[in-house]
Amino acid sequence: MSQAKPIAVVTGGAGFIGSHAVDLLIGRGFRVHVIDNLYGGREKNLEAHKTNPDLVLEVRDIRGVKPEDALFKDAAYVIHFAGIGDIVPSIEAPAEYMDVNVQGTVRVLEAARAAGVQKFVYAASSSCYGLAAVPTREDHPIDAKYPYALSKWMGEQSAFHWHKVYGLPVNAIRIFNAYGTRSRTSGAYGAVFGVFLKQKLAGKPFTVVGDGTQTRDFLYVTDVAAAFVAAAESDIVGRYWNLGAGRPQSVNRLVELLGDGQVIHIPKRPGEPDCTWADISRITAELGWTPKVGFEEGVSRILSEIDYWREAPLWDAASIETATRSWHRYMAGNGQEKA
Repeated sequence: MSQAKPIAVVTGGAGFIGSHAVDLLIGRGFRVHVIDNLYGGREKNLEAHKTNPDLVLEVRDIRGVKPEDALFKDAAYVIHFAGIGDIVPSIEAPAEYMDVNVQGTVRVLEAARAAGVQKFVYAASSSCYGLAAVPTREDHPIDAKYPYALSKWMGEQSAFHWHKVYGLPVNAIRIFNAYGTRSRTSGAYGAVFGVFLKQKLAGKPFTVVGDGTQTRDFLYVTDVAAAFVAAAESDIVGRYWNLGAGRPQSVNRLVELLGDGQVIHIPKRPGEPDCTWADISRITAELGWTPKVGFEEGVSRILSEIDYWREAPLWDAASIETATRSWHRYMAGNGQEKA
């Protein structure tokens, strides 16, 4: 163990994107301190580093982080992924989302400020834009449609407030549709990949929302992690970027790549866009970042590790209808396009 190595703190570092960022940072010669409560993350995601003294994992909640926290001592970077996701649970328990995603972020900001870090990078969400014009630029108006989106937006605003008031060097990246290996396999109905992969394993029909022509700006997880590390290492401060592949893919195309299988169509949900599409010209120009993994290759990588999703919940039309009742109840009328 070399104390001369630079230190990076990754909150949520046992999770989907965070664990890939840990891989990249360790590969670049960092000593990485991970804080994760393992609610969505898994120690198995860090298995490649379990005997590596350059990885330190502390299993605890970010809401327990204090200024002068020992895990943050001498850290050069803090990359903040920790938080809770999913739309429907945020509608049902908004206070919990505000507590974790806003107040939890404030606690991490205070620890980073006390440590005098060189860069704090916040994992923001493109959901802050609501039903956005596409391709979506960073100057698009903010229109958070549900509590998850609001909580992530408020966390981002808190980070930039710490930059403005306390001089904390902050950048943020607004993630569009990340996908890839190690994505969460438990919890609420949500991300299409987890739903479809379990259905494929079980030999059940894919539950396609609407007619499947809706498109999403899917970006493979290693490309996401690379963008965050680039934002940490850049000399740029006080900036936020949209992050996607810049090439939206349809749900029908995903079904095609996953292989032959039956499809059943379920009703569209209010407040969901027909297309997400990040304008990535700013992040490409300013960080020199470009996506490396094409959609077909990314899906192939996932299929090669499909057994990972065997423990995921199996969804069908009936269980999805039950799980999304709150969505339909509270979001009706909240998703109309503005004239």
